[in-house]
Amino acid sequence: MGPFMGQSKGYKILTVGLVFLVWVLYFKMSWPDSTVPRPPAPRPASQSASESTESPSLLDSLPQELANLTHLLYWPLTPGDEGDFLASTSPQASTYHLRGPAQTSYALRGSLEAILIARDHRGRPKTHGGDLFRAQLLGPDLKAGLPGDVQDLENGTYLLSFPLLWAGKAQVQVRLIHSSEAVGVLRRIWTEKRATVDFMGYFRGPTGTEETVICNVDPQSTGTRGPTCQYRDMDSGELWFCAQPSTLPCSSLVGHSSGHYLKVTTPQDEALLSWKVTDIELPQGISPIQVRMSAPGDSSLALSARPPCHPGLPATKPSGFYHQEVWHSLSCSSHSFPTVDSILGCLAGHVVHMMGDSTLRQWWEYLRDKVPSLKPMDLHATYQTGPLMAVETTRNIVLHWRAHSWPLRSLRTPVASLHSVARELGGLAGGPHTVVVLGLGAHFTTFPPSIFARRLAGIRAAVAALLAREPGTLVVIKLANTGYKSVYGSDWFTLQVNRLLRAAFADLHVAFVDAWEMTSSLAVPDDIHPGRLIVGNEVDLLLSFVCPT
Repeated sequence: MGPFMGQSKGYKILTVGLVFLVWVLYFKMSWPDSTVPRPPAPRPASQSASESTESPSLLDSLPQELANLTHLLYWPLTPGDEGDFLASTSPQASTYHLRGPAQTSYALRGSLEAILIARDHRGRPKTHGGDLFRAQLLGPDLKAGLPGDVQDLENGTYLLSFPLLWAGKAQVQVRLIHSSEAVGVLRRIWTEKRATVDFMGYFRGPTGTEETVICNVDPQSTGTRGPTCQYRDMDSGELWFCAQPSTLPCSSLVGHSSGHYLKVTTPQDEALLSWKVTDIELPQGISPIQVRMSAPGDSSLALSARPPCHPGLPATKPSGFYHQEVWHSLSCSSHSFPTVDSILGCLAGHVVHMMGDSTLRQWWEYLRDKVPSLKPMDLHATYQTGPLMAVETTRNIVLHWRAHSWPLRSLRTPVASLHSVARELGGLAGGPHTVVVLGLGAHFTTFPPSIFARRLAGIRAAVAALLAREPGTLVVIKLANTGYKSVYGSDWFTLQVNRLLRAAFADLHVAFVDAWEMTSSLAVPDDIHPGRLIVGNEVDLLLSFVCPT
């Protein structure tokens, strides 16, 4: 009995020791080692294509106006057959004229009104609205311009209004961007198609084996009826899907790039969206006018007293105007920063974080090129997506830019470099020396509006949290600019995107740069990447918020 008792006691000690060892190994393997940095990796949450992609809790975090997309994105419907091209609005047959009798001259600070009558290609007046017209008041000799207000009376007639903000010659110009029938095509595609583009996902195994598949915002748009890999952004809750590789696991996704533009139009659609009837100037309907100063010696500009530029200002209509190629904001006392020293003096001691698309990268590039001492750092990143960084050591200035995460049309870039805006904002301490600039929209016109609404839900929550922990942080929202004229990125889409942007941040203490109006106020061709003149004025308005006095 003695030896047996001793042997039993030994087994008990061995058993307890083994249990303890297993317990230690379990926690060693399952608990993250904080001393070893680990690169970010995609998180496959599901491999089933049947799970819902909706995230109601995110939409609940938005203002009520944004949750009701039908109300927010209202646009008059187009009755009739979209296939009858001759019944669509004609830029050559449509006309406009002064609302009242012509005057010898017009008073500065007054206004000019005109009536536009839309007609079809048979010359018949239209009986419904929904056309996308752009009206401008231009002063070519003064390098001046402003966007006119176009009020759709929804009966084929439009009221055009222009404030008279400079003394001198002025000329009305009106363009038909899209007929109401073309807008009907765009609306149908935007709301009914899950996506009009796709993307490529690059998977790599431990032995170097690679597979390339299609990825997109929902499983049905990945080009497969089989299983999919699902990736959830842990900060925003948004989902991304890739067709599951045949031999590699979902966790081996390493690269991302643009894919294909999908065929989504019929021949009838393409006729309505053709360049022959898109972005065409209407025949001149009003002779040039002369705007006179109220009294000799008065200012030639109608600029009343305005507050310094700061977040939370109410929007004005228009938001501003150009004169001598300088943008004058009507909501605040913006000013120019023409010299290197003026820019350095404003940005001294600031860290600027720009997050968004390539139109915002242009701001980073403008400052890099304008200020020789602002030196770009080689971060060995894909330039098109970033991250990019420039520093000025004597003034303690750091300037960052990085692209927002997918959906992103780009060259092949590492997935680990695609940080969501919500994730980046969550990592900022903020404070009076921190400037955050967000510029989104251009890459979301190829998806239903709910996709952008969900993105804005996460970003809005992150901005609100940042301002709550550090109210002194300056957050600036760059609205999307004009430029696109196709079924994949029309100006009509951009208008809707800007409505969503304004609604998402309307109740937060942020500033806006109205790039839409700043790119649609001069007699220069539209370009999704505007020229240096416009970009420079956009940056000057940003700096006016950084340095309001």
